[in-house]
Amino acid sequence: MSKIKVLLADDHKIIRIGLRGILEREDDMEVVGEAESGTEVLDMLQKTVTDVVLMDIDMGRSNGTETTRKVRAMFPDVRVLALTMHEEAEHIIYMLEAGASGYLLKNVGRDELLSAIRTVVQGNSYFSHTVSATLLKAITDLKSKPASAAKQASGSPLSDREIEVLKLIAQEHSNGEIAEKLFISIRTVDTHRRNILEKLQVKNTAGLVKYAIEKALI
Repeated sequence: MSKIKVLLADDHKIIRIGLRGILEREDDMEVVGEAESGTEVLDMLQKTVTDVVLMDIDMGRSNGTETTRKVRAMFPDVRVLALTMHEEAEHIIYMLEAGASGYLLKNVGRDELLSAIRTVVQGNSYFSHTVSATLLKAITDLKSKPASAAKQASGSPLSDREIEVLKLIAQEHSNGEIAEKLFISIRTVDTHRRNILEKLQVKNTAGLVKYAIEKALI
């Protein structure tokens, strides 16, 4: 079985040592490199086959968000999983916009870290419980401004059914769960997802979540 190849991007050596110790105990994971800056991340990705980058947002003079944007543009098959101390909604949204597939806080437990890596490498999104709560609060705050929300939603190019699907995607439901809730086939859910991505001109689920929050559609 091919191992999940992980690149550690954090300017604190003690953090990288701890992460390496956790990941290398797993039979299906391999740490392929360590980087202290965004420049090092990009250099290593050019030389090393990588599946997932565990990305800190603050790396000295480097900005993890901008590095994530470059990684996704230059290496579209590489997933980025944010691992940071920042739990503010704006940081989460910026990383989603940059193309991160998930967002974890550094107080996350070992099991959840491993689960998140395995989830994003399969092409799905993952948010820690605290991050999900922060996003939900941001959504609630938007809902408290009905006039503004209505104005935002009125400009959406999505149909009512597509908005229903988008809401469930943003709530981290699988295609099978969405099909069951809306009484439609999984193939129809796949079609709606593709149409939503095309209409909104975003590339992944993270982009859909960001759009849903910004437009107060959920």
